[in-house]
Parts: sequence; structure tokens; C-alpha cells
Amino acid sequence: MRALVTGAQMKEIDRRTIQEIGIPSLVLMERAAMAVAAAVKERTDKGARVWCACGCGNNGADGVAVARMLYLAGYPVVVVYIGEREKGTQEFKLQADIAENLGMNLIEYEEFIPGSCDVLVDAVFGVGLSRTMEGEYREFLEMLEGLKPGLTVAVDVPSGISSDSGQVLGTALRADVTVTFGWEKLGTVLYPGREYAGQVVIADIGFPQAAFCREGAEAFTLEAADLNKQPGRPPYSNKGTYGKVLIAAGSKNMGGAAYLSGLAAYRAGAGLVKILTAEENRSFLQTRLPEAVLETYDTKSFEEDPEAYRQRLEESCEWADAVVLGPGLGREPYAKQLVEMILTMACTPVVVDADALNIISENPYLTGYFTENIILTPHLGEMARLTGLSILEIQKNLLETARNYASHYGITCVLKDAATAAALRDGRMYVNTSGNSAMAKAGSGDVLTGVIAALLAQGMEETEGTVLGIYVHGLAGDRYRSEHGAGSLLAGELADYVGRVLGQHPDK
Repeated sequence: MRALVTGAQMKEIDRRTIQEIGIPSLVLMERAAMAVAAAVKERTDKGARVWCACGCGNNGADGVAVARMLYLAGYPVVVVYIGEREKGTQEFKLQADIAENLGMNLIEYEEFIPGSCDVLVDAVFGVGLSRTMEGEYREFLEMLEGLKPGLTVAVDVPSGISSDSGQVLGTALRADVTVTFGWEKLGTVLYPGREYAGQVVIADIGFPQAAFCREGAEAFTLEAADLNKQPGRPPYSNKGTYGKVLIAAGSKNMGGAAYLSGLAAYRAGAGLVKILTAEENRSFLQTRLPEAVLETYDTKSFEEDPEAYRQRLEESCEWADAVVLGPGLGREPYAKQLVEMILTMACTPVVVDADALNIISENPYLTGYFTENIILTPHLGEMARLTGLSILEIQKNLLETARNYASHYGITCVLKDAATAAALRDGRMYVNTSGNSAMAKAGSGDVLTGVIAALLAQGMEETEGTVLGIYVHGLAGDRYRSEHGAGSLLAGELADYVGRVLGQHPDK
């Protein structure tokens, strides 16, 4: 697990390190510049023509220091800066003086005659940028973007990208590599910033852990070592040891969603899976997933007399250690009754997805049954229906939207996007860094519900099981793409690859 920080948090870390702990800013700056220069040297030879594009703030000071180190290493280097040098930070003015004392030439943008370069070091803006760029600064970035050098290395954050939301603030530079300092910024994990950042290298430049600030909701992501958190498989055990998952899914002739969720639950380690579905799906599910226990109902009779099914539903909810509610369920009147009953009956974690989310958005009173055991997994369209926000508004404020909804109802909200964000009940935010566009296929979300439910049924704590399920789901897609490419993935194969990812740790 590693932390992710906002621009404001990083500024506070910087302040504490310098002002309270006493590490000089120039010491941090030299180490930062060394890390960026090393990234350039690893990827080029000394004949490469380097431009270091700088602002007059501390990010620009980093860039001038990078230019000096590359110049001393034998690279042909040009420094072009934008802004009024005399109004720059003390660090920028000092770094500029050092460079000129060594015989380097710093050129102001207004006097600069564009040409071409092999390497661009982007040190125009750092984590502090929060406004849309206009005028000369926008023109400068657009000029730099038009260079299309063989390698672009961003210093801390690609210029023009919000360090908090990943949004493009008017225009932005695309980097092949972003060297960031201390902790990765949220803006290079969320899209579109994640795409603009390229490969992110996290450089340790000497920030002490004591300077790390934890104000506000802490954000984090998982790493490969976190796979060790998956539930163990002791030798002396039976199917009941590994949890029971109830999957309420699949309207008439929509058994595929129930199948995918059930298959994923088994692949993620669940000992028993019961599928509660329309009677018309029986033959299909018995053929495709004979390992599942089937509990079927007649949709017409359910609609006419839902109370006749109450006892069966109560028994199924009591049986389960975790529940999946919604995939392929449909939006007929009986489905609304089913959703309402399960929301009121289930005392174990309930993963709510797909049609159950649509039913809730159409019948807002159902949110009155939300309790802390509820885990919602909406995609952007479903979240728009739940909140009344537009998809564009949600995309621009992914974390805030998930956090606000989760905190309002006291639940866990998994907001699915290219970078899925999960707002947890303890106030933390999880941002997923696994997964890829190969997973943009029908049924992928059904697989996710089964994975999360299986991990929770096996006894994982709710927040840990939810984020591990998201991470494993993405890793399964990554592994498939590495073996077969991005275009051919089917959701059933994704479920199979979940088993492969978790099976990499046989001791567990």
C-alpha cells in the first residue's frame, strides 16, 4: 500500500520538512534535480539535445538545477524560462545565478527562437497550479507540445495537469516519464492526468515520514505486496470455511450476469455460491456453472405476491456471508420488491450493482434502507442517475463525488471509471492503479461484484476486501492483456484470470 497526496498536502509536507524539521529547501532541490537528471541519462546519450523549460517558481528552479547537472555531464542544454525572473522565488534566482556562473545561457521565452530538441524537461508548473492557463503561459505550453521530442520528462507533475484531480487546466504537456518527489500525486493516478504522466517514477529526495500530513481524507493505492492480504487456505478446512455468497441476479433470459458474478466468486475463493434468479435461467446456469446452488422464483408470481417469497429470501440472506444484488436483475416491479426485501433483510455485506442501482435511483426512498454493510459499485452513468450530476461533472470530481455520496449515507462507494475510486466508510479514498482498456467489455462489472463478495465472505474486513477485490480485478485484466492483447478479452476469461492472479500466492 502506498499513499497518494494532493497538491496542498505536498506543499504542507514541504513546509514541515523545511520550516519545522529544518532540512534546507536547496538540499531537497538538489536531490530532486539529481533524480530527474538520472531519468534523462538512463534514457538518452550525451549527444541528445536537451531543452529545460522552466517557470520562475520552485518547480522551475528544479528544472534549472537539472539543466546544470546535464550540462556538467556533457549534454548540450538550453534553458528557456517564462515569467519575470526578478519576481521568481529565491530558489529560482539562486539556481539561475549558479547556472550562469558556469557559463550557461538562460533565455527568456519572449526572446527565444524555437527550434528542435531531442529531450524536453518540463519544469514549468508544479503541484500548485489550480487555475486554467491563459495568454502567454498557454502559448508557451502549446509551443512546447508542438516540439514532439523523442523524450519528455516532467518534473513532479506534467505542466497543465491538476495535481488533485488529474484534469487538464486549459492545456497540458504529455510526458513519457514523470519524476515525482516523495509521494505520488493524485493527479497522476486519475485520468486524464494518468495518461499525460506516462511512466511515473517516485523519487526519495529526503522527506522524512514525520513530515507526512494526514489532514483530510487519506488517499492510497495498492501494490503487488498487498496480494499477500488475501485470505489463507488452511489444510484442515471445508467448503464452509471459505464463505457463502448469495447472488441475487438475472431476470428472464439474463442469466449471463448471474453466471459471471458466480464464476468470479468461485474463482476468488468462495466455498459456496447460491444464485437467486428467475426460473427461466435454471437450465443455462446448471449447464454453465453446475457448482452453484440454485434458488429460483417465478417472476409473475413474485410480482403478484412478493410476500409469499419473504421467508425464502430471509433464509437465503441468513445463510449468506456476503450478498451480490443487481447484475442483470431487470427493472420490472418484482425486481424492485426483491431489491427492497434484500436491503432490509441482509445483515452481512451487500454489494449493490447494475439494475439494483437503477432501481434505487428510480425509487430514492430505498436509500433509507442503506446501512454500513452496503457497498455500491456504480459506473459513471449509474452514478449520474443516483446523484443527478452529469457524467462530465462526475469525471471532473471523481473522488469528491464518491466521497460525498458515501459520507452522506454512511456506506462504501466504488465509483468505476478508467481509474476506479472507492470512498470507504473510515473516510479514506482508494484509487486503483491496476486494469486497462481491455476490460471495457460487457460483464466486467459483474465479475467485480463476485470478486469483492467472495473476499468479504471469506472473512476479510469490509474496506480491505473491497479494495483488494478492485485491485485483483484490474490485475486480472492486466495479465490477460500481457498474454493476449487488448481487444479479445471476455468477461468469463477475466473471471478465470482472477483465479490465476490469486493463485500466484500458493502459501495463502
